[in-house]
Amino acid sequence: MKIGILQCGHAAPAVQEAVGDYHFMYSSMFSAHDFTFQTYSVVDMEFPNGASNADGWLISGSKHGAYEDHAFIPLLEDLIRTIADQGLPLVGVCFGHQIIAQAFGGKVEKFNAGWAVGRQTYKIDGDEYQLNAWHQDQVTRLPESATRVGTSAFCENAMLYYEGKALTIQPHPEFDARAVAGLLETRADTVPQDLQTHARDALQEPDDNQKMGDRLAYFFKTKSFT
Repeated sequence: MKIGILQCGHAAPAVQEAVGDYHFMYSSMFSAHDFTFQTYSVVDMEFPNGASNADGWLISGSKHGAYEDHAFIPLLEDLIRTIADQGLPLVGVCFGHQIIAQAFGGKVEKFNAGWAVGRQTYKIDGDEYQLNAWHQDQVTRLPESATRVGTSAFCENAMLYYEGKALTIQPHPEFDARAVAGLLETRADTVPQDLQTHARDALQEPDDNQKMGDRLAYFFKTKSFT
């Protein structure tokens, strides 16, 4: 199965040095599955010729806000709707989670309670996941087509399922401790000190990245959440 990665940003330099850019992290997360990958740097205006260029699509994280005025965003929203119309499975992570919601009529905004940084606890389909996050923006109004399937104490709409079309998640299951450490090295000045301390203290704690990666892979293969 060929997965097209729509890369909406580039990982911070220290993260790239530790674990590579987003497309390397995703291919590693899905290494147990029989996927091939092709990356399109849409943030740099590199788009596929059409949705049929891949069997499924993944939209990455980004430092940009889905609501900001960037040339790639309206083109990406059009592509999202085309992918859905063609019945191809679509996964979104962090910014990808947000831009898919926005493309389908939801609302994304800067969350007034601030940041989620580092290891967080999520309730997903009745199960508990420990995943790393790095975000301030959130989906604050769901599209009519979305069902909330995951949440946390800080992020109500942490995982959304669009039946037979898309599965999206706010945290970063591709971020391991090395990625979070790299972000703390290069971007910590954007978040409060107490959140930095929490994230550093949790770097040695286990995560459920592979468990979530397998769940996303299952969606790619079946277009089903359960």
